[in-house]
Amino acid sequence: MTYIIVEPCVGLKDSACVDVCPVDCIYTRDEDDMFYISPDECIDCAACEPVCPVTAIFAEDAVPEDMTKYIAINYDYFKNVDPAEMKRK
Repeated sequence: MTYIIVEPCVGLKDSACVDVCPVDCIYTRDEDDMFYISPDECIDCAACEPVCPVTAIFAEDAVPEDMTKYIAINYDYFKNVDPAEMKRK
């Protein structure tokens, strides 16, 4: 299981989650409008969840029903973008 960032992050990109992540698994690019958590790197520690100022981070199995599309968005993001080429903000 991984953590998923959902709609409240869109357009905000507050990096508090990045600052507390012990494994640096949260990514974005300048052209992205939000952050994404790598499902292959996330260790399910939940450190990011309580620091999110807009409550946009959830365990995958706890994503609100009206935001479940972000699960696929997150997984698809890493199919199309190589984390080694991304910046960690």
